[in-house]
Amino acid sequence: MSTISRSRPSLTPATSERSTLPMGGSAAPGSPEFKPLEPTREQLLAHFFERFKFYTSLCLGTAAILAVFAFLFLIPFVVEPAVQTILAEFVPEAGLCSVSEHVHAETLTNCTWASCREGCTTAHTKCHKIRVNLSRRPFVEGAPPPAKWDETHLKFLINPEGCGYPPTVNCSVFAKEYAGPNAPKLFPCYYSLTRPDLVVARYSWEETVRGLIIALVLPTSVFVFSLSVLAYWHCRCCDRACNRRVHAESFASKEDSKLLCELDDDPSDDVF
Repeated sequence: MSTISRSRPSLTPATSERSTLPMGGSAAPGSPEFKPLEPTREQLLAHFFERFKFYTSLCLGTAAILAVFAFLFLIPFVVEPAVQTILAEFVPEAGLCSVSEHVHAETLTNCTWASCREGCTTAHTKCHKIRVNLSRRPFVEGAPPPAKWDETHLKFLINPEGCGYPPTVNCSVFAKEYAGPNAPKLFPCYYSLTRPDLVVARYSWEETVRGLIIALVLPTSVFVFSLSVLAYWHCRCCDRACNRRVHAESFASKEDSKLLCELDDDPSDDVF
C-alpha cells in the first residue's frame, strides 16, 4: 500500500530576528548599531486578519445562539398563530356583522373565552365577551341591515388569536369601538370557512404570510450563515477541503481521503 508523504517547508528565522550586522558581528540591544527591523506589510496584515477573525467569530457565534433563541421565541407568538390563521381560511372580503350580545365578565370561571385579551400567555379575571350576527354578503358602507342573518350569536374576536399586546391590542378601546354606546350598528367582519363559529374584526392575508416568512427565514438564515462561516474558519478538515479540492481529488480511495483529514488535524503541521 502506498504511503502518503507530505513535505514540510523549512522554517527560517523571522525577519525581525535577522541581524543587520556583518557575519560574525554582534551588538547589544542598547548599542547604536542594534537596529531591529520593522514588521513587514505581510506580517501586519496577518496579525490584523487574526484579530479580525477572532472578533468576527465571537460575533457570529453570538448571532447564531441568539437566532436559535429568537426562533424558539417566535414559534408560539408568530409561527403557530400564523399557521392556525392560514388553516382557518378566512374570507378575503369582509362580511356584514352586528353585535347581538356583550358581556363584561369577571373571575376565571366566567372568562373561559374572551373576545380580546391583552397578553396571550396569561389567564385573565376580567374579560369582554362579544357575540355577533353574521351576513355573508359583502360589506358596503351605508347598506341597510339584512332581512335575515346567515348566522347568529357567533363568537367575535379582535383577531384570529383573540389576543395581542399593547399598543396594538387595547381591549377597552376594542369593546367601546364595537359594543359601546356610540358603536356602529353594522360593521365589517371576517368569517372562517373551516370554523363556522369564528368571526374576527381584523384580518390580513398579506400580513399573516409576511410575518410567517420573516419568522422562519430570518433566524434560519442568520444561523446557517454564522455556522457556515465558523465551520469554514475553524473546522480544519472543512477548511482544507475547500482550499485543497484539487489535492483531495487526487486520492482515489476513501482511506486516502480519511488519512488526508487526519494529517490536516495534526497539530505539528501548524507553522504559526
